[in-house]
Amino acid sequence: MVLANGPDSFIYWHWVDGHTDDIAAAVGTHLRLTAIAMGFGLLVSFPLALLARRYSRARGLILGLTGVLYTIPSLALFFLLGPLTGYTTVTTAEIALVSYTLLILVRNIVTGLESVPPDVVDAARGMGYTRGRLLARVELPLALPQIMAGVRVATVTTIGLVTVAAVIGQGGLGQMILTDGLQRDFTTPVVVGAVLSVALALVADVVLLGVQRLITPWSRGRGGRV
Repeated sequence: MVLANGPDSFIYWHWVDGHTDDIAAAVGTHLRLTAIAMGFGLLVSFPLALLARRYSRARGLILGLTGVLYTIPSLALFFLLGPLTGYTTVTTAEIALVSYTLLILVRNIVTGLESVPPDVVDAARGMGYTRGRLLARVELPLALPQIMAGVRVATVTTIGLVTVAAVIGQGGLGQMILTDGLQRDFTTPVVVGAVLSVALALVADVVLLGVQRLITPWSRGRGGRV
């Protein structure tokens, strides 16, 4: 590996130094697209998970549909959404990104809720807890470790998928990899974009793990790792 300053080197540091604002902007866009996708993914996944948990017929339909969405190649999904939301819009990118979070989030929310010990649920009902209060005060707190595990996996996956959205002009670091790097046959932006994408995924996972441990201190005594 050659780390030098020549235009033919693996890393052209003068380019990096001269494009710090562009790199920072790409990182910001990457994080924004990821955050929006995860936010809407959770908003959609939570009610779907509650339906899947309560109704067995709905569970098969919901998990089947989210599974199908997860298996659709991203380029094909962009193409399918194009006539409806535009081929190069943020909306198209976000709909696709949200779709890929659903299977992971729904499954983990359902699994987390179903992992709550039945005797705890029975005790809460015996104390007069309504269904909504039982969910908010008992089931969700105990399901948080499993739910957060799903959030971590979905976040890391989304950070990687945002890069692919560069093909429709919405890729954050992926746009830098594609436009500045691959299309110009210039290695430096490709390396910088790829390294930063991996770094973002690692940092996001560590931060979310810290949040998980902070909001679920009771799980540490049982290992705390999911």
